[in-house]
Amino acid sequence: MHKIKISQKTMDAAIKRRGGRQYAFADIDARRTALIVIDMQKYFLEPGMAAEVPEAREIVPNINKLASCLRAAGGQVVWVITTFDDDVLENWSVLKDLFSPDRCDAMMENITVGGKGHALWPALTVENHDWQVEKNRFSAFIQGSSNLEQRLKEANIDTVIITGTLTDVCCESSARDAMMRNFKTIVITDANAAGSDDDHNDALNAMARLWTDVISTDEMIGRLS
Repeated sequence: MHKIKISQKTMDAAIKRRGGRQYAFADIDARRTALIVIDMQKYFLEPGMAAEVPEAREIVPNINKLASCLRAAGGQVVWVITTFDDDVLENWSVLKDLFSPDRCDAMMENITVGGKGHALWPALTVENHDWQVEKNRFSAFIQGSSNLEQRLKEANIDTVIITGTLTDVCCESSARDAMMRNFKTIVITDANAAGSDDDHNDALNAMARLWTDVISTDEMIGRLS
């Protein structure tokens, strides 16, 4: 598990900006809340995969706890699954500049429908009334990436809890865009995972300063309860 470090400077800046409040979204309605679980797929969790994030395996129990708690409180659990189709590298061609040919090949081999890394990690507890939403960009909320925003708004959901991997890539991108699409956005410190403690904490501190509330699994369960 990552060693979490939210700096006092970060918290002081957030409190000042919020007029003395530590958190922006202390009061939430669980029935209007969705747990967004991002990219907890075999490609990111299975040992030996090109995009393996070992710490992501360690957050599975916390994600399952949050999912169980939110279901019991009347909220919605959403499993967001990165899915690349055959022409993604043409429509999003800058990926070929940012990743080596081998990594691009690994992505296409693993996170297309039916790819060996596409499925959710089997230790996750997925129930029938949970949603599964595919996305084709880092952010689940950017235009054209998925239908997640539409589905949430149709369900009268106004609050999202961001979990998954990687903290500093798809999770942070989704959290920032969710806030800017007018969702109350909460990021869970010990239910997100990155490639290192520094990457994880840099993302958490950046989001805590302005974009989101950043709290632990136990704190979140306390709010939902």
